[in-house]
Amino acid sequence: MNFQKGKKNDELEINFIPLIDVLLVIIIFLVVSTTFARFSQLKINLPVAEANISDKTQEHINVAISKDGQYSINEKLINAKTVAELTIKLRELSNSRLDNPLVINADALASHQSVINVMEASRQAGLTKITFSTKVN
Repeated sequence: MNFQKGKKNDELEINFIPLIDVLLVIIIFLVVSTTFARFSQLKINLPVAEANISDKTQEHINVAISKDGQYSINEKLINAKTVAELTIKLRELSNSRLDNPLVINADALASHQSVINVMEASRQAGLTKITFSTKVN
């Protein structure tokens, strides 16, 4: 029963413009209030290695570095302060056997430069097999 014979029904329409305005305001608020954090720390997970015990007993040269920067080779304290002096001592101990491994035992508080000096001296002496000794907890 249609009691309004002459009146047409207007089509309903949804106005999206206010909805878009509200969404833009929300997006702008979120962008402005968001903090972008920059991490200044490096998170490093060191790898774990398992070593097999070597069957052959090979002579190795043991270089210890104290936190004061003093060096000892095969448990004998030496008075070497420069790379050249370390090179001479390593050449004497290697006896022209360049396949001898060099083991560096550096104190945790030893300077990085003193470790680099030993590595450079071993390179100049021709010792290319270098390993580092660590303490197991």
